[in-house]
Amino acid sequence: MPTILLPKCFLVRRCCRSGYKMASSLLSTGANEVSSSESLTSVSATETKESSSTEDPASVNVLNNLDLVRQKISAACKVHSIPEPRLVAVSKTKPLDLILQAYAAGQHVFGENYVQELEVKAADSRIPDDLQWHFIGRLQSNKCNTLARIRNLAVVETVSSEKLARHLNRSFRNHETPLRVFIQVNTSGEENKAGIEPEKCEELASVIYNECDHLKLAGLMTIGLLDRSIKPDDDNIDFHTLLDVRERVAASLGVEPSFFELSMGMSSDFEQAISLGSTNVRVGSNIFGARINK
Repeated sequence: MPTILLPKCFLVRRCCRSGYKMASSLLSTGANEVSSSESLTSVSATETKESSSTEDPASVNVLNNLDLVRQKISAACKVHSIPEPRLVAVSKTKPLDLILQAYAAGQHVFGENYVQELEVKAADSRIPDDLQWHFIGRLQSNKCNTLARIRNLAVVETVSSEKLARHLNRSFRNHETPLRVFIQVNTSGEENKAGIEPEKCEELASVIYNECDHLKLAGLMTIGLLDRSIKPDDDNIDFHTLLDVRERVAASLGVEPSFFELSMGMSSDFEQAISLGSTNVRVGSNIFGARINK
């Protein structure tokens, strides 16, 4: 006897009332996840290197992890006799309790990838006034107004187009001080990775520097190729590329290269990035444990 495939609508109607609600909810959730512009299946600014496995937040010792990262940063700086970079603790998908534990241990700068998640966390009354947020995820132009309302937003590290820069500039026109921004540079040339091509960076820098009064071009940011990052003994060409881009951008604008920060280095390669002059490292899983999928 042949198998008879019944349509979904028939199956849903045959469910009891509670079953119908559950089926509808699941179908709705699936649709929302597919259509969401900030779905976690898309490539974001740090997804390339962070683990996709899950870890129980209760099992994470944030204080010990943070202390170990700080020791590694300090050691790397002593070897090369350079100032310590800013540590951005990447807290995407992590509960606020873990962020507050890190804050209590002296960590005041945190990085978030998703606008909606950052909006919720920043609005929580438990967030201290001197905690700073860096937005480090892929940013859509239609989210700029939302970012402009977020308390304690210090830097947007992922500006990669003139269109996005001009949208941000308009969104922050009523702020007393310009928003600090980094240009994200796709140094590895990967098609699925955000960022502007290195050879186009000078043009974008000129637009931000000369035409966006409500933005302050503060630096450059990159995410190196994963294969290069997990081989710490190899010289990371992505970091060298960002250094070269900074030289060209600075020369084109008539300023010293040191005028611009370098945001490079994550959990797997921040020590090497520091040795090459990074002033801003973004470390997540080494502090908060493996990323938790939403």
